[in-house]
Amino acid sequence: MAALLFLGHRPGADRYLTCSTLSGLASLCYRWAGSLRGSVVRLVGVSKVYQRGASIIPAVQGVSLEVVKGEFLAIMGPSGSGKSTLLNLIGGLDRPTEGDVVIDGLSTRGFTEADWTQLRREQIGVIFQFFNLLPGLTSRENVALPLLLRGEADPEKRVEECLALVGLAQRGHHRPSELSGGEQQRVAVARALVHRPALLLADEPTGNLDSKVGREIIQMIKLLARQGGQTVILATHSRSAAEEADRIVLMRDGSMDGEEVRR
Repeated sequence: MAALLFLGHRPGADRYLTCSTLSGLASLCYRWAGSLRGSVVRLVGVSKVYQRGASIIPAVQGVSLEVVKGEFLAIMGPSGSGKSTLLNLIGGLDRPTEGDVVIDGLSTRGFTEADWTQLRREQIGVIFQFFNLLPGLTSRENVALPLLLRGEADPEKRVEECLALVGLAQRGHHRPSELSGGEQQRVAVARALVHRPALLLADEPTGNLDSKVGREIIQMIKLLARQGGQTVILATHSRSAAEEADRIVLMRDGSMDGEEVRR
């Protein structure tokens, strides 16, 4: 639902304007909301350039963006638009050529790889398009990995809880090869949430699934994130997946190409 701004009793003026119909007002609404709710992610003039031999390839160009606590944001665009690169920059899986990625008020400009690794272990969960489960481990063991990396000696209760949340309580002993694509992605969701991260990054989580299963996965991510209080940033080319979000940022040729406020 588009947000409404009350303009008072000026003669000849409409009393209400929708943010979705006036350029720039949607962003203004969210910046104002962010000042009240607190920013989890803030991008300041972020660019990423790759060099291939003598060629310079701009992947992300001057993106500034704020994501507030508890928001479900979709970054939508076609293949090559820069959305996955942007998600990697937010999660520290790649580094910006210019600009700053600020996580929960902390600038990451001078972060080392060890700093980013620690931040991901404590505050960030990641869901990938191709699941990235370890084939030799069971579902239960894959989900337990983030807790074991944090040094938690007794993760079993939390692992079983997360498998139950994604509907796989009876599949904990199965390896990835014994699961369907949808079940593998459910395991990946449980793994991303098991350490209770503040921020959940989902990179094309429906891209390797059929439309019905993909819709179920997105709705499950949305529900579990709401219950757990996570902020979600979803990169997708799918309009139906993006429409589950509170806000959609459109990407084209590495730049922001507009946004839509949906809630």
